[in-house]
Amino acid sequence: MRKLHAFVLAAALLLLGAPSAGAADNGEWAVYPAASELGSRPYFYLSADPGTTVTDQVTVANKTGAPLTFLVYGADAYNTERDGGFAVRSRQEKQTGAGAWITPERTRVTVPARSAVTVPYTLAVPADAEPGDHPGAVVALDERVAAGGAGAVAVGVQRAVGARVYLRVNGPTVPALGIEDVTLDQDRPLVPGAGESSAVISYTLHNRGNVTLNPRVALRAEGLFGRTLLDRTPAGVPSELLPRQKIRLTERWAGSPQFDWGEVTLTATATGVRESGRVSFLALPWAAAGLVLLGAAAGLTGLRVRRRRAATGPR
Repeated sequence: MRKLHAFVLAAALLLLGAPSAGAADNGEWAVYPAASELGSRPYFYLSADPGTTVTDQVTVANKTGAPLTFLVYGADAYNTERDGGFAVRSRQEKQTGAGAWITPERTRVTVPARSAVTVPYTLAVPADAEPGDHPGAVVALDERVAAGGAGAVAVGVQRAVGARVYLRVNGPTVPALGIEDVTLDQDRPLVPGAGESSAVISYTLHNRGNVTLNPRVALRAEGLFGRTLLDRTPAGVPSELLPRQKIRLTERWAGSPQFDWGEVTLTATATGVRESGRVSFLALPWAAAGLVLLGAAAGLTGLRVRRRRAATGPR
């Protein structure tokens, strides 16, 4: 069978996770704000009024033993659906925020082996820009195309590293956070006590405001008579949720009740905001419930038959 050669461009953007991390670095090259020392200024923190222009410089450092050529451009940031991580739009995608406003002085740079090149850039904020946070990045995309994948289709992969840009356009800030679409899916044995039960709690965490938030979520479940069944902090909540971004999260509840009636409450908090979402649940072993209902129906039918016989009596 002939191998089909298809060219697919995939940019792997490295934008290290925690806001306290150092410069973005994939081991071969690093991208960071120009400063006296590597990592002493890991990200761009910029503030500007609508209609003004900010100038700054980004450094691209080549750690390999050969020259590397990069395409330098601005990109908008977003939270990934998979885990809420900080990511940026590819060069082919339309940029509408900071990515569209960033203009490097040079869009293509060659960095000698074990050297660094600093590129000035401007960030022109439109006069009608909305106030609040507009996160993005200055990205250095390696021009080389590496082979990736195996099988019938050959895939070309390009890699990129970006330095985060935290831009705030001056004006009113409105923090707003929502817990939406809370659901609970239960998995219980047919007969109570015959096996382990579990449940999956799903919810959407939505930043509805215009500033970046550092959310915290508390999970609590109560059963009949207000008994506490669960009280913990869910895993997987991102350290930062960018403006107007939403992510779908799940939390597994091992040992969920097999016979109970209650409510699950998720409470999200961040600076200046607190919101909750709820879902009620009925934990009922349907097989046992079916037998009870069947027995009740049989008993009711027998009772009616006896009443009829008693009413007619012997003639």
